[in-house]
Amino acid sequence: MLSYGSYIGGRETFSDEWTYTVRASAMLTDVIGSIRTKRDLERGRLPVEQAPDSVVGRCSVGDRHDVEAALSTAAGAVRAWAARPLKERMRLVEELHRITWEKHDEIVDMLVAEGHPWALARWEVSGIIVNTSPRTREFLAAQMEQHVTLGERQLTVRRVADGVVCLNPPQNATLANVMLGAWALVAGNSLVVRAPRSAPLGVLHAVHELFVPALEAAGAPTEILSVVCSDAPQTLRQWLDSPLVDDIMYFGGSETGVAFGAECVAHGKKPVLELAGNDICVVWRDADLDLAATALAEAFYGSGQICMVPNVAVVHPDVADQLLEKLSERVRGIKPGLPEETDVLLSPVRRTDAFQDVLDEALDLGARLVRGGRRLDVDGTPNQVSGLFLEPTVVRVDGLKESRALRVVREETFFPLLPVVVPHNTPDEALIEQLVEFTDTNQYGLRNSLWAKDPEVIQAFVDGVRSGGLLKVNDSHLGFLPVLPTHGGTGLTGGPCGEANYPALRTSHLQGVSVAAGIDPAGAVFAGPDVREAL
Repeated sequence: MLSYGSYIGGRETFSDEWTYTVRASAMLTDVIGSIRTKRDLERGRLPVEQAPDSVVGRCSVGDRHDVEAALSTAAGAVRAWAARPLKERMRLVEELHRITWEKHDEIVDMLVAEGHPWALARWEVSGIIVNTSPRTREFLAAQMEQHVTLGERQLTVRRVADGVVCLNPPQNATLANVMLGAWALVAGNSLVVRAPRSAPLGVLHAVHELFVPALEAAGAPTEILSVVCSDAPQTLRQWLDSPLVDDIMYFGGSETGVAFGAECVAHGKKPVLELAGNDICVVWRDADLDLAATALAEAFYGSGQICMVPNVAVVHPDVADQLLEKLSERVRGIKPGLPEETDVLLSPVRRTDAFQDVLDEALDLGARLVRGGRRLDVDGTPNQVSGLFLEPTVVRVDGLKESRALRVVREETFFPLLPVVVPHNTPDEALIEQLVEFTDTNQYGLRNSLWAKDPEVIQAFVDGVRSGGLLKVNDSHLGFLPVLPTHGGTGLTGGPCGEANYPALRTSHLQGVSVAAGIDPAGAVFAGPDVREAL
């Protein structure tokens, strides 16, 4: 069994309170027994040495004093770290990239133990690797500093660390998202992470097994990183109230997140919000329908409980029937199962009643059920009473303007439920304008994508869709690419100041610097025409 404490000031610290993680597959096959084992361990009724093999790890739970110690340590370390040259700080991500490659299978196993299907766990690790790749590092290094020589002046435009950054990862993807914090460190910040009590093992594993070795290999001070497993309300309040905190990276739902962002501003903190997504994928009439259907099937990966999957498809009426047929074929092979199974892509869904409400509303308002709609057991057997999985579900919605009356189109549902919106027959020139407007006026703004061959259609889409943090054409909606952002967006995805999220940029601020020698101040102020021409 893995055993992790909080990590503060370069030291691992422990308390008398522990939270235990039971392997997800054990929870699926024996829910009651697994919950009983977890509770007995946490309440001291079952000795640790008698824990079954299904218990994969335990994490020490910190308190407000641990959080305060983490903040104090971070504040004390940030000035010296920020003063180091960017090239030295960048070594941290280089080492993290190397270690992630070396421990690839170990990280996948950790994610699987927490309940991530094996195939998706590999996708998550690929995202970490791409996000720390040489091309990404080179691109972001160029964004962090630019130098110009102008006569006797050395001019620099650089991004300067904000200070102490706190990161609150989402419960459904803790490990992968805490890795984004590496770029906040590269920017020269120190980092304090909260490990959610409900899912702390992946976060603490990432810190102890990936971050700490990377810090040591890069020659970075370990004091710039702390992690505490703690309660969310108390910790977030402590961060807001602390004069030591500069930025808070917050993952969560849109309504709660936007309100929290406003509270951050009121307390003098910069919010970096990663909230809900309701991504749109448009399929034009000349698209490669086989590839488009494959991309749309990504909507059901992880049972739709991944914020960056396509949530709404909008398909040209000329090819809608063909596309729906091809999509149904691909979705048929997406099944539930234990996370260790290599061909499983569905995850359990807690809010099955809410799924039924959204689906029933859509059908009541005129949507047509194409396939799915049932609850399933782990072996794929329909079970409307207690099934923990949901069958991948596709509904057809006719009419573009009317579609946003339906919650399934208007809001992120976080279910394996994909509405396919089919506009009424309209001349192509007018229709592309309508599709661009529909996509650009989405109240969310994480990712959007298009499948088309016509260069004019592609250009109209790229020129017209300004919302969202990422726009992809004829590509996987979900796949990661070097250089391009993995997170961030506009509207209800990132709040009023939302944009594509490069944490190194979002947790720093621009500063111009001029270093001169032999410059006459009077001449610099009252420059004549000859000087202005030289500039």
